[in-house]
Amino acid sequence: MSVRGRVSSLLPDFPWDTIASVKAKAATHPGGIVDLSVGTPVDPVDPLIRAALSSASAVPGYPATHGTPELRAAAVDALKRRYGITGLDPAAVLPAIGTKELIAGLPRLLGLGADDLVVIPEVAYPTYEVGALLAGAQVARADGLTQLGPRTPALMFVNSPSNPTGRVLGVDHLRKVVEFARERDVVIASDECYLGLTWAGRAPSILDPEVSDGDHTNLLAVHSLSKTSNLASYRAGFVAGDPALVAELLEVRKHAGMMVPFPIQAAMTAALSDDTHEAQQRERYRARRDVLRKALEQAGFRIDHSEAGLYLWSTRGESCRTTLDWLADRGILAAPGDFYGPTGTEHVRIALTATDERIAEAAARLTA
Repeated sequence: MSVRGRVSSLLPDFPWDTIASVKAKAATHPGGIVDLSVGTPVDPVDPLIRAALSSASAVPGYPATHGTPELRAAAVDALKRRYGITGLDPAAVLPAIGTKELIAGLPRLLGLGADDLVVIPEVAYPTYEVGALLAGAQVARADGLTQLGPRTPALMFVNSPSNPTGRVLGVDHLRKVVEFARERDVVIASDECYLGLTWAGRAPSILDPEVSDGDHTNLLAVHSLSKTSNLASYRAGFVAGDPALVAELLEVRKHAGMMVPFPIQAAMTAALSDDTHEAQQRERYRARRDVLRKALEQAGFRIDHSEAGLYLWSTRGESCRTTLDWLADRGILAAPGDFYGPTGTEHVRIALTATDERIAEAAARLTA
């Protein structure tokens, strides 16, 4: 293959490959590894969702890229019921094959290229940068609008609650982002996958009427069912917001055949229509968070931000790789903060996504 054809050459090293040796070290612990490095669900999929999946499994035809009307209506209703988002047109909802796929492809789907700037948070989910690089666009890390100076980005990713820090952006902050977008004609993509896992205060959506005044122009909110409904294996997500932008994404995705399978759409509809299973899962994570946070603090860690989400953004005031080794000595694997940006080098991201037994085991090892 010619160098020109190697798309991977545009991208950084896959971050998880860099902790293989630490993972192997943690795995030698007599009690086995407690893997808190990845936010992958471990709890079962609710029977209601599995029944919906099964009920649609005999359908032989192609699914619609835009999703079924029932799915889009369920998404609109769930966003209003759970997060107070109003004024959303069901036509402005588009299912995605998991939100990572959508985020990685968004700059290209929007037609961005070498002359365009994509802004991502200073400490950020790596796929924001990957999406910009795949489109050949420029990338800047900034948490404040003043950091951009006179530059006008084409696309700005916002992530609240944040992965990895759990930081929540308030209404005033988000309103300034929206005002900036309107003044400079910038598309704002707000990754809100952890909105349903808020532990302190309230986490508003970019589409919240207190933030947007009911005007969704240039605003996209990205939502996932992986975390709150344990549907990571289903690859079930969606984007909603500006009708014109969603229509453009839909048109391109139709040509590319980017369709969510029909049984998955049925499962998503069931998940979005039921709040009971979501509330039960949230309480499971809340209990695990309480156990793990207490143990980390007793072990000398400081927890920063972490008001929401599935992670504790933790530090011992040293290099994250040193902390990673300290944890591995105790059979615990975490994610180093340098995965997420140059300002994350003294933190580790510790996930709540392990069984109650493994969380209790991690706590015991931390406080031994």
